[in-house]
Amino acid sequence: MKSLREYIQEAAANKKAIGHFNISTLDGVWAVVDAAKEMDVPVIVGASEGERDYVGPKQIADIIKSIREERGQPVFLNADHTYSFDRVKEAIDAGYDSVIFDGAKLSLEENIAVAKKCVDYARQVSQKTGRDILVEGELGFIGTSSKVLDAIPEGAAVGEDMMTKPEDAARFVLETGVDLLAPAVGNIHGMIRGGDPALNIGRVKEINQAVKIPLVLHGASGNSADDIKGTILGGVAIVHVNTELRVAYRSGLVRSLSENPDEIAAYKYMRPAKLAMQKTVEEKLRIISNCV
Repeated sequence: MKSLREYIQEAAANKKAIGHFNISTLDGVWAVVDAAKEMDVPVIVGASEGERDYVGPKQIADIIKSIREERGQPVFLNADHTYSFDRVKEAIDAGYDSVIFDGAKLSLEENIAVAKKCVDYARQVSQKTGRDILVEGELGFIGTSSKVLDAIPEGAAVGEDMMTKPEDAARFVLETGVDLLAPAVGNIHGMIRGGDPALNIGRVKEINQAVKIPLVLHGASGNSADDIKGTILGGVAIVHVNTELRVAYRSGLVRSLSENPDEIAAYKYMRPAKLAMQKTVEEKLRIISNCV
């Protein structure tokens, strides 16, 4: 099986991207994995600090590893939105395929310093173990909550002057050595009722030309298919989706419980929620993998 790095390079060369979907339950894992198998595409399972703490940081890694080995399926695990070196180290030591240091709220200098420390540690582990560990940096604040929102999060870099600047991105990549970069290009975490703001495809292209490494689009829930495809053509190689999955799972569970009020077997009333989530993943993968 190819490495995650190789799948990302292959997707970028073909003007496609790898889908990244967050989970916080075993239902979520199977929803993502089964959808990717149905679509016959590689996929990244993501878990933020809170999601990892709920399931267990090492436990998630063991689950994904066992699925990959048993099925021979290209499914990878990413430590999403990690805010300290210690938590990045924890994920690397647990066997994650990739990690994100999110220093978007820090000054550029502080962000660079911690991100470089994360990269250096990942390289040390890679040399000792032979594991290819990808490190992603984040530059530009896009909010922190995967929720349905009434307004753009305060301080989110959605205005053109507030978005990630190509020159800052180039400096960040040069001084840290990160493998991937998540910029602020009009994207936000969560979904705005009534529709998310348009993404700045031009800024994506400018940053891509400046850094010469794959870009990552965070907060793709609520964005139009055309906007997502535009960022992929502009240099995005990984697309993150979370809020839409949470909405689908919760709606599926509420519907299942209302339709089966006397059912007490969890695996029975939770299955429709898992399938609703899986359907949403498949719909996103059709866009991300350029299947439509």
